[in-house]
Amino acid sequence: MSCLVCGPKLATCGAVLSIWAVIMLGLLGIFFKVHSGVLFEDVPVTEDVFKDPNPLKIHGIYNQVAYNCFIAAAIYVVVGVFSFCQVKLNKRKVIEVSSEQ
Repeated sequence: MSCLVCGPKLATCGAVLSIWAVIMLGLLGIFFKVHSGVLFEDVPVTEDVFKDPNPLKIHGIYNQVAYNCFIAAAIYVVVGVFSFCQVKLNKRKVIEVSSEQ
């Protein structure tokens, strides 16, 4: 029984995109974790956060966004492993077909 689901081009595309997504989301997660001011526009804050002089609420929101980035990166790791398995299965299929001829 073969678990081949994707063709070779789709599997390769998924693998490349997964590598890029893990790198990008990992770096974004790190930058959000260190509370980078450049990413402030990407943090979902409301007006009531600014009324409180304590910055811990904003730091908590930064940490939550960082956590979400790390979760997304982990999901892309799973997609990448699946894509790499599909690439290997496609290569094995090509070798089996060429050896039969």
